[in-house]
Amino acid sequence: MFIKERWGKVLQSNKNSFFKMPQWGMGKLPLQHKTMILGLGLLFGGVLLWPHSHSPSERRIAVTLDKDNWLSQLESRPVDKVLKAEVPDFEKIVVKGDTLSGLFEEAKIDQQTMYQVLEADLNVLALDTLMPGNTIQFWLNDKGQLQKLELYFSPARQVIFTRFDDASFNAEEINIDGIWQNRTVKGAIQGSFYLSAKKMGLTASEIQRIEALLKDKINFARDLRAGDKFSVLISDQFVDGEATGSSNILGIDIHRGSRDINAYRYSDGNFYDDKGRSLQRAFQRIPLKHNYRISSRFNPRRLHPVTGRIAPHNGTDFATPIGTQVIAPGDGVVTMVTNHPYAGKYIVIDYGSKYRTRFLHLSKALVRKGQKVTRGQVIALTGNTGRITGPHLHYEFLINGRAVDAMKAKIPMSKELSSKDKKAFALIVDKCKKMMG
Repeated sequence: MFIKERWGKVLQSNKNSFFKMPQWGMGKLPLQHKTMILGLGLLFGGVLLWPHSHSPSERRIAVTLDKDNWLSQLESRPVDKVLKAEVPDFEKIVVKGDTLSGLFEEAKIDQQTMYQVLEADLNVLALDTLMPGNTIQFWLNDKGQLQKLELYFSPARQVIFTRFDDASFNAEEINIDGIWQNRTVKGAIQGSFYLSAKKMGLTASEIQRIEALLKDKINFARDLRAGDKFSVLISDQFVDGEATGSSNILGIDIHRGSRDINAYRYSDGNFYDDKGRSLQRAFQRIPLKHNYRISSRFNPRRLHPVTGRIAPHNGTDFATPIGTQVIAPGDGVVTMVTNHPYAGKYIVIDYGSKYRTRFLHLSKALVRKGQKVTRGQVIALTGNTGRITGPHLHYEFLINGRAVDAMKAKIPMSKELSSKDKKAFALIVDKCKKMMG
């Protein structure tokens, strides 16, 4: 009773704190009473601070983790189906000597399925471009049928084939822009330009692009002398911090005696000297010597008449008699001459920057892989090879790997920039020169 009365007075006092006792003082109490009062005070304070069920505590409680028991439980859990599905049933890095039929055979996929995939590949033509170092992956369903096929060319480009219920396939091309980082390569001529540039870090393909670009301005084998200087601005592609191997040349400057030979890339993908004059011949819109009726136009959203699914038509079809001459629309290099069960005999030409063209269903190719061609040169004869209903030329124009409408796309059609473009180009040249030193 004594403790209760004393404690009540302490709580009712507004002038005294818990740690500063009232005027009657703790000193007058026996030691036993002091201990009891202090204990009750701590108990009462603990009750007030104790978390209720409707007011969860913010504090963290340390718990000892039984690691061995936790790991054993984790290992005994069933594997998530989604994660399991991401592991291919067969995967291989392509090596020299591999064939498409051989790869399908290794994956235990029948030839009929391979041709169904090839049919889906008609608009992409990716399987023909597999090279040593590329990766091919196969996913099978419970019946051992091909469910998905993935081609991995680089971190920036993959092609995925997925199976429909009717056993046909869909082809999806994935192109990732990534991040482009600039670098400058500078040096002096010691021996040949090729060896000098290679020594300073340029790749063989980059050197070949420079030589092809400036072939009308300089003879690299005869005109350069020891001590002549060069500077090249290059942009390299990275995806998730990994170099893809793709690069773009942005600027070139070769200082030869008192003369400078230069080239800078404009936003249209073409190269001009610092005065805005084109270093590349303009393209021809139609790859034929005469005009022929367009039987089917470019249509990326075309619906298949039977399945109702989107089946893109990535080119322009010209109704031509068999044997009609096909011409190169610009100066470039032939990168492929091959046969395809659905595309027929076809040719691919690369123009050294961001442009590429494809010509399908030919009866005869008049050029070979690696051959340089010029605008207007006859490269093939039209035909009706592959899976088509009648003879025609299927013509595709690609910019940065993506098909565009060749009849409408903004492609180089003149030899000099307009006055408006020259102003914007001058800013690009100034920026390049500063980065190139």
